Amino acid sequence: MMSRELIVSKIEHGTVIDHIPAGRALAVLRVLGITGREGVRVALVMNVESGKLGKKDIVKIEGRELTPEEVNIISAVAPTATINIVRSFEVVKKFKVSPPEVIRGRFKCKNPTCVTNAPREPVEPAFYLVRKEPPLFVCAYCGRYHELGDLL
Repeated sequence: MMSRELIVSKIEHGTVIDHIPAGRALAVLRVLGITGREGVRVALVMNVESGKLGKKDIVKIEGRELTPEEVNIISAVAPTATINIVRSFEVVKKFKVSPPEVIRGRFKCKNPTCVTNAPREPVEPAFYLVRKEPPLFVCAYCGRYHELGDLL
C-alpha cells in the first residue's frame, strides 16, 4: 500500500512559500527572479492536496531568506501565499503576503506609449497601490491602472 504522505525534506535555513494557488509556483519563482542558475537549492511541489485551497503549490528556497519587499511582490501571483522563514530547521517567522504600497522596476507598464516603455528613456517603472482588495495599481508616469495580473 502506498503512503499518501508528501516527502520533501525539511530545510535547515531559508524560506518556505506555502498556500500558493495550484499552478502558480513557477510564476512565484519568476517574480522573485529565481532562474535556477543562482546555485540556491529550490524545491518545487505543485498540485498537492490542500484543505484550504483544494490544490496548492509549495516552494522551498534553501539558504535564502526573502526580504519584506520580495515577500509582498509574491502577492502579485499568489495572494493566498504564506511565508515561513526557517532557521535551524525551525519556523521562526510566519506571515501572509499583502500587496506592496509601491512596486518599482519589477514590471512593465501595459501602456505602449508610457515613457517607461520608450527605448531611450532611462525611467524605472513604478506603480502605486490604489486599492487593496482586489489589488489595483496606477502607473506613476502615465496614470494607467493595472490589476496585479496585468503587471505579469
